[in-house]
Amino acid sequence: MELLERRRALIEERLHDVVEGIDPEALSEEVRHVTLSGGKRVRPMVTILACETVGGTAEDAVEFGVGIELVHTASLVVDDIIDRSELRRGTESAWAAFGYGPAIITSDGLLGEAFDLFAADPDAMRAVTDAMVELGIGEATELSAQPASEAEYMTLARRKTGALFRAAAELGAIAADSDSETVEALGEYAERVGVAFQIRDDVLDAVADAEELGKPTGHDAAMERPSVIQVTDLSPEEANARAQSEADRALAALDRVEAADPEASTYLRQLAEFVVERER
Repeated sequence: MELLERRRALIEERLHDVVEGIDPEALSEEVRHVTLSGGKRVRPMVTILACETVGGTAEDAVEFGVGIELVHTASLVVDDIIDRSELRRGTESAWAAFGYGPAIITSDGLLGEAFDLFAADPDAMRAVTDAMVELGIGEATELSAQPASEAEYMTLARRKTGALFRAAAELGAIAADSDSETVEALGEYAERVGVAFQIRDDVLDAVADAEELGKPTGHDAAMERPSVIQVTDLSPEEANARAQSEADRALAALDRVEAADPEASTYLRQLAEFVVERER
């Protein structure tokens, strides 16, 4: 756990540096509010652990890890506007704190800072761009053409959540100069972890306590959003079993990767197990 904390501290330190360097001060304050108010930092940790698994270092991957966290945070700002959610990570969401216009500008600012971190590497830019295209399709689908079956839901989950997870792992492999097969295997691992994460998130929205979760619950049902509980006839227990299946397939993809650092690989395995068991 000490080594995980060192990696997390590296991410937090670089995040602070990026945020503090933003001008003007009003934008920096808004970005600081949404970026430094907490969060699990799952995606940047995936980036660093993927890099270390195939022989790179945390320092090799931290820029890309911070970049993907900024992209993720930008997407949350927009999600909260769409959902009219006033709470995020236990504090006020961007639009609730600053208004709709400043929140949109905050999202734009986050994306600008993120792409500055990817700009020097064409492969990194491609991985993130592909993920954002998928994310955009997923968000549009959620608003305009809701899925009507479990298969359609899974496609949406892959686009809405799995794509950024995939990019996170691919970025780690790219930072370590991995071959295309390794990049793909780590990408598949992370995409399936992301889908499992989304399924579990939907279950928690349906059954968890809002105070313990750190954000409002019941939004999916109230807004008729396409959660796994709303789209399918699955019970929460059955949905959790689907999440477990995705986690198992993630581990099978990870098995295709030759691990230069078994400890980092073990942490990736533990993450696939954690996402289906988490309570927050």
